[in-house]
Amino acid sequence: MNYQNIITIEPGKRSGKPCIRGMRITVYEVLSYLAAGMTYEEILEDFPYLTREDILACLTYAADREKQTLIVK
Repeated sequence: MNYQNIITIEPGKRSGKPCIRGMRITVYEVLSYLAAGMTYEEILEDFPYLTREDILACLTYAADREKQTLIVK
């Protein structure tokens, strides 16, 4: 998945944390909901402006960041 068009980083928004499509919901928040056991469907119900592709972009972004961390070590 190409998350570059979905995950945005703006210095003045949410302290420069990665957000979804320029909105104020962060990648961290979505990942936290998933880690807490929420399903995709529950997240989409609570946040109707998100899409399944947004959630997948968060997961791909996190996996890519983890891979980069492993390469540096």
